[in-house]
Amino acid sequence: MSQARTYLDWNATAPLRPQARVAMLAALDVTGNPSSPHAEGRRARKLMEDAREQVAALVGANPADVVFTSGGTEANNAVLAGNWSEIHLAGIEHDSVLAPARRNGAALVDLKIDSNGVVQAPTFVSSGSKLLSLQVANNETGVLQPVAEIAAAAREHGIAVHTDAVQAVGRIPINFRALGVDFLTLSAHKLGGPKGVGALVVRDGASLPAFIAGGGQERRRRAGTENVAAIAGFGAAAAAAQAGLADTARVAALRDELECDLVSISPSAVVIGAGAPRLPNTTNVGVPGTSAETLVIALDLAGIAVSAGAACSSGKVGVSHVLQAMGIAPPLARAAVRVSLGWDTTRADIAAFLHAWTQIMNRTRERAVA
Repeated sequence: MSQARTYLDWNATAPLRPQARVAMLAALDVTGNPSSPHAEGRRARKLMEDAREQVAALVGANPADVVFTSGGTEANNAVLAGNWSEIHLAGIEHDSVLAPARRNGAALVDLKIDSNGVVQAPTFVSSGSKLLSLQVANNETGVLQPVAEIAAAAREHGIAVHTDAVQAVGRIPINFRALGVDFLTLSAHKLGGPKGVGALVVRDGASLPAFIAGGGQERRRRAGTENVAAIAGFGAAAAAAQAGLADTARVAALRDELECDLVSISPSAVVIGAGAPRLPNTTNVGVPGTSAETLVIALDLAGIAVSAGAACSSGKVGVSHVLQAMGIAPPLARAAVRVSLGWDTTRADIAAFLHAWTQIMNRTRERAVA
């Protein structure tokens, strides 16, 4: 295996930001329980509330609306497990939205999508306790959704709206108020914070029962002593991510360069979702006749970290449910790999990927001819 590594799997997780590391190490020396009224407790509480303000600022929300969780999955489950009679959602949503929705017992209404994976404006009928869940950006394709437009229509019919913004926050500007949603999910490790902490933003007045009972923490929405060090790291990462939004154009230019050269090397390559607005850092590409598993392993051996478009479960590899929902033909879906960039990605990283890709494609063609 190559000693030099090139990390192009930022949608899976981002490296820990130095600011987050510093904040976490400092927080580990704070003794108090943030619910205690003494000086030590107040010091821990201040670290948490400072982080709450930083996270709120990143997504244009009120600090009081931010509920810290163990991550995006818990936040999504907290909303989808609510007392809904009907849930509107599309098959492209993350499993942490789809699974609790299916388990809820509510009637499920499938939102239609086009060939690029963009949700089409649905028709709503008022009545009952209903929820619409629509992601801001897809984790596999990077395709962006018209959340504000669809949320406005849903709320006119009295339907609550949730958006999973995990992949979008820190990569494009997000404003909770402008989106017009009731609930918004985000996760620290996608934007350079620690793993195991996230947040659910809950609009003031929105109805949602406590999702962990047994204490008054997080305004009685999530009981349990808070992970102060992780939350401090989350806040520091959020502040750094907000400052780094100016780097979006540079990352987008690198992504466009990668796609242009990749298609030049592999003329049969298909960039999935290319006909729709996407995150500036994400490429999902398939080359018919290849295997995503094989490509990911070959790239890993060449020192490049990317992800497969297909998900592994119990040792079996299946076609991505996202690509299935988009109607992507199975041979292409099974060949899809995701390349995702971040704030530290350089032109040298792109060159390293393209060099490895060229060698792999050459070997693939040689085997096909033999």
